[in-house]
Amino acid sequence: MNRRVALVTGASRGIGRAVAERLAADGLRVFVHYNGHEAKAKETVALIEQAGGTAVAVQAELGSDGGVRELVDAVRTASGGRLDVLVNNAAALPAGPMEADTPERFDRLFTVNVKAPYFLVQQALPLLVDGGRIINVSSVATRMANPTQTSFAMTKGALEVMTRTLAQELGARGITVNAVAPGATRTADNAEAFTGLADFITNLTALGRLGQAGDVAEVIAWLASDQSRWVTGQIIDASGGLHLGPKVA
Repeated sequence: MNRRVALVTGASRGIGRAVAERLAADGLRVFVHYNGHEAKAKETVALIEQAGGTAVAVQAELGSDGGVRELVDAVRTASGGRLDVLVNNAAALPAGPMEADTPERFDRLFTVNVKAPYFLVQQALPLLVDGGRIINVSSVATRMANPTQTSFAMTKGALEVMTRTLAQELGARGITVNAVAPGATRTADNAEAFTGLADFITNLTALGRLGQAGDVAEVIAWLASDQSRWVTGQIIDASGGLHLGPKVA
């Protein structure tokens, strides 16, 4: 029986790394995509291999012309033309409030967060097996009015629409397409960003803590498994209940 193959974009660190490790723990051979963090990507591969898994680091600039094609070609060559799970995790960070935004930063957001995953799916479809999985990483920013993340939320909203329409289109092949929407998730690389904010965010979260990369990875691993075979076209909130409403004292 052939080992299942997964491609996780932006897997050198953070949520992407946790997803790559978790899928490898389930026995998948994982392609660890990265752009500019080669050392971190190799570290992810090493962690997977130390745990008994199999992984390969693959570099591609998803915001450049030809980057998507280079990534798909690399996976095709190394996997023998097979892909079972595609996780669109790579994303450009929020560009700030509208008054501070620029056309260049706006275009960059949409290129990396919308155009890249769209054409990655398009070009990876010939590799994706019937019954495969496409999992897009969205954000709770799509359901929360945060003026500092307007353009970022717009990109994730587009990703969620793509999730639903592709689920309808690819259902005939048994391919499920879902999205996971993390909230405030603390990782080894972004811990400083939560300095002074952790208590505030925790008080807005139903489960009373910040998220961890592993929390999100578990949800994605379930969506990548056979247990989720009857779930498609869904946006699954993985935020611990961030900003559901006021808490009753």
